[in-house]
Amino acid sequence: MLSSFSKLSEEQLKEIRDLEESLGKTLLSYSSYDVLAENLTDEELRQVRNLEEKLGTALVAVREKDQV
Repeated sequence: MLSSFSKLSEEQLKEIRDLEESLGKTLLSYSSYDVLAENLTDEELRQVRNLEEKLGTALVAVREKDQV
């Protein structure tokens, strides 16, 4: 199971922004995905780490659970 920011429509984003304004709080929307970690070769891992460093973020290689 992996969680990440939700993909929301403009209407959904507006509803969240309206609630944020009403509450005076910032809200983050996460969704969960039923996936497994993917195996990487040493070279693939090197490429992923290089891009992570360049972007300043963490990347995770995954596959859907039913693609075992």
